[in-house]
Amino acid sequence: MSASNCLRCLVRPSAVALVPRQILQAGGGSLTFTATAATKGGSTANQGGRNSPANRPMKLRFRKVKKKGVASHTGKPPLPGERKAYRKKIVLSNNNALPVPGLEDLRPADLSKQDNVGTIKALPEDVVDALRAMEAFKPTQCWGIFRRPAMLIRQETVDLTKKMKAAEQDRKVIRVVVEGNRITGKSLMLLQAMTHALMNDWVVLHIPEAQELTTAVTEYASIENSPLWTQPTYTLKLLHAFKRANEKVLSRMNTVYSHADLPQIIPINSPLMQLINSAKEADGAWAVFQALWRELNAENAGRPPILFSLDGLAHIMKVSDYRNPAFELIHSHDLALVKLFTDILSGAQVMPNGGAVLAATTRGNSPRSASMELAIAQREAEKAGPETVVPQRDPYSKKYDDRTEAVMKSVEVLRLKGLSKSEARGLLEYWAASGVLKQRVDENLVSEKWTLSGNGVVGEMERASLLTMKA
Repeated sequence: MSASNCLRCLVRPSAVALVPRQILQAGGGSLTFTATAATKGGSTANQGGRNSPANRPMKLRFRKVKKKGVASHTGKPPLPGERKAYRKKIVLSNNNALPVPGLEDLRPADLSKQDNVGTIKALPEDVVDALRAMEAFKPTQCWGIFRRPAMLIRQETVDLTKKMKAAEQDRKVIRVVVEGNRITGKSLMLLQAMTHALMNDWVVLHIPEAQELTTAVTEYASIENSPLWTQPTYTLKLLHAFKRANEKVLSRMNTVYSHADLPQIIPINSPLMQLINSAKEADGAWAVFQALWRELNAENAGRPPILFSLDGLAHIMKVSDYRNPAFELIHSHDLALVKLFTDILSGAQVMPNGGAVLAATTRGNSPRSASMELAIAQREAEKAGPETVVPQRDPYSKKYDDRTEAVMKSVEVLRLKGLSKSEARGLLEYWAASGVLKQRVDENLVSEKWTLSGNGVVGEMERASLLTMKA
């Protein structure tokens, strides 16, 4: 008599119900039985022997059953460039904000008047359109919580615009690097300088993000018979932005040179807008840009001063991510557009009609440039007086760049710190009048916000007063 746990008993049809549930569910699927002739035809004694097909034992075969996947209901994926467009979206007005009573529009001479320090002025609509075309506004700035764009006139704003007015009168070029800690208003200082230039009929050329020139995100090509490299797609984009921002001034100027080597022949005394409009393809953008720069710097032709500005200086003070045919890294100063800016910043190239070249450093997304930081510290020490010790190179470091130090050798450094208490009070009163600050502005509140922000750091004041209001 066979034992109760004999394997032959497990394969009998009557014993299937005795198989434990754990065995049936082994392997994550279902258990499939295949019956043999022995289970269909009776006992082994009547089937002709042990090795006959009818007496072979039943085999257990496991089959894994896959479950059907759950359908995704997340919607269609974003289109190419849609995430970047949303990330860089700029909102400059809020209809839910209260209109500030007594808010005056900015006039051409307001940014250079000492009496306006600590006051808020609104940007005119035509200036807002020009600044938007040049991408002067940043997504991290709190423009979208107010009724209309307005800005605080700081003491540094008045000092910088006075230098710009003196450069216009003397037909000279000022070369300034705007330096400061994080969220101290460096990009906003560039915006105020561009506003002053646009309202006083200057020509403004602005590079909003220097990292787009050096991080190998745009096309590049070598210039024939030259060690420089051009970036045609970015140059074409820059030309179109320049045309939209300066259309009012450019429409009054004509060419003084003949340009027969361009994609479209431009004779003498043609509208300057026609010269810019000839750049229809990226291949000819650099040639058109060179012709435009020559026209803007023509002497004795009644040309206006030029403001050439760049945000993110550290990105162009290093070796770029581009490579030459030998797979060697290309220095940023070998890129043609960067080379033009650095030559003017260093004083190697002049603008005969006067103007300004401004560069702002950044701390949010910036590579380390030992030579740039050393040069800024040296310029500040030289400005402090002869008793101040001028810092020198670390003799054991190999991170310095001679080309960067040559560019920064004679620039002027404008360091931004915190706001004064009078400037902070004007800013808080504007926020309260706009309805975004629900507190009474008095001396106690001004002192509290000024102290919490690290002695008036404008970005920290926004965090302490505006961004906490969302809750």
